[in-house]
Amino acid sequence: MKAFLAQRGVSHRMFSIIKRGGGNILLDGQHAATIDEIKQGQKITVVMPPEESNTIIPPSDLPLDILFEDENWLVVNKSAGVTSVPGKADRETTMVNRVKGYLMASGAKDLVPHVVTRLDRFTSGVALLAKHRFAHGLLDKALQSHTVDKRYYALVDGDLPDDYGFIDAPIGRMDDDFIRREVRADGRASQTEYWVIKRFGNQTLVRVQLHTGRTHQIRVHFKYIGHPLVGDEIYGGPLDRGIQRQALHAFWLSWYDPFAQEQKSYIASMPADFVAVMDGYEPVMDKI
Repeated sequence: MKAFLAQRGVSHRMFSIIKRGGGNILLDGQHAATIDEIKQGQKITVVMPPEESNTIIPPSDLPLDILFEDENWLVVNKSAGVTSVPGKADRETTMVNRVKGYLMASGAKDLVPHVVTRLDRFTSGVALLAKHRFAHGLLDKALQSHTVDKRYYALVDGDLPDDYGFIDAPIGRMDDDFIRREVRADGRASQTEYWVIKRFGNQTLVRVQLHTGRTHQIRVHFKYIGHPLVGDEIYGGPLDRGIQRQALHAFWLSWYDPFAQEQKSYIASMPADFVAVMDGYEPVMDKI
């Protein structure tokens, strides 16, 4: 049985949590051991112990824009300015604090949100959270192989000469700088693909697909090719276009749901400040 479950994403750590934390594995509704043999047609149920609340992360009742929810997942449209996870800058009003407050208010047993796709504080758009560690664990391999597919819209400075581009340049942390990254020879392999959607003369809207998941990847790569994001103060983007943050929006997310055994996709509409900086232009959001 253990090999069967391992092939389906149940990690060694999960087996340890089940054993030590009061979880269970059921075979046709009866307690079973991982060494038991299984036959075709039998039903295996994995019962994880609930993740109870702790005082380290306080709940928040600030609003959440929920795009989808079931017993395993929560898909939200994160506003620009909301930090994804608690840290030095904010420990009380982040997306995780808000999700925890929402879960407590809805009577959930698992009260530790797991962020699957993290967005920078000033990047808006669709984000995926797992409601429990089992769901998060099942997506570990998908995250490592980049089969959790995110697409972005970015407004970059200047007029991009080509309608299509593929940026393949390693990214690493700048020397003596905790926050900023740069393209550097000793960095980690990083690939960004983009398509031009509309040119505005002094700025260009692009649709972006990441093939790796480095910190600040889109922002660093477009600075590297000489077209930093509009509003991106950290990476030298113009700050006089009327938007108070980097013009970056995660508009589309798709992943394979191992519970429903189907591909799921969700779209987050373009926020008003992004539309305004393009003089009211809105791209066709369902065109991937």
